[in-house]
Amino acid sequence: MSTTKTLEQKYKPWVILVSIVIPVAVAILFTVSVDGVDLSFLPPIYASLNALTAILLVWAVISIKKGNRARHQMLVTMAVVCSVLFLLGYVAYHITSESTIYGDFNRDGQRDVAESAKVGSSYYVYAFLLLTHILLSLIVLPLVLFTYLKGWANNVKSHRKWAKITFPIWLYVAISGVVVYLMISPFY
Repeated sequence: MSTTKTLEQKYKPWVILVSIVIPVAVAILFTVSVDGVDLSFLPPIYASLNALTAILLVWAVISIKKGNRARHQMLVTMAVVCSVLFLLGYVAYHITSESTIYGDFNRDGQRDVAESAKVGSSYYVYAFLLLTHILLSLIVLPLVLFTYLKGWANNVKSHRKWAKITFPIWLYVAISGVVVYLMISPFY
């Protein structure tokens, strides 16, 4: 049995477990409300982490295409760390803050008819980006973990196949997170 298969077999159950536990834990945490803690400073920070993730991913791809495997590994690891920090900040913010409603110009907790008219069709763009961002973030978690594991196990051929699927989805999740933040930020 090769070392590659051994590493992948050894850590595959952990990847599966983490891919299930994290979304379940996040869903449970969204039912929690912590009062008296002001983390209103977090959204621009976690949006910046998404932007940094996107930059790191593109740089990682450029690095591996130039044959710089060590830089590629470092950049992907940094992108994973940024994504983890994003998730921690995102959850912390949302358990300590009321949900922000897109188009709620007067910040009364609802979007009335006049406010809906004011945002117009941009609401549909926002809703589409937010929905796809959330759904793809659930899909990208196991993809990232399996792709990372295959790279770590030096299973280059399989890592490349997985990366061709993982990269565009992860990049979309990172970039759409920034766009969603930019669209919702006037309503904080």
